[in-house]
Amino acid sequence: QVQLVESGGGLVQPGGSLRLSCAASGSIFSLNVMGWYRQIPGKQRELVATITAVGSTNYADSLKGRFTISRDNAKNTVYLQMNNLKPDDTAVYYCNLFVILGRRVDFWGQGTQVTVSS
Repeated sequence: QVQLVESGGGLVQPGGSLRLSCAASGSIFSLNVMGWYRQIPGKQRELVATITAVGSTNYADSLKGRFTISRDNAKNTVYLQMNNLKPDDTAVYYCNLFVILGRRVDFWGQGTQVTVSS
């Protein structure tokens, strides 16, 4: 099993920045992909960004240039730097880790609320 613990959410004004962190523990396979998804109430969870164990990244097109994902493999931690935040970025942000064990196996954090409001 893998446990994911997020931190860093909160309330920020439009144009501000936040940095989310997610620490993984447990039976972590080295060849994993970590990432962030977000969900607004009443809507489907959507991809924010992912990063492989060797640092290859993938972003939602609408977020490129404002959000940056990174990871520290030694700490089993993934980060999401969010800049120039907008009210539309308000959501619960979920950390995700997946591995391929014959099929995709996903693990999720509990989510952290990000609210962008003046």
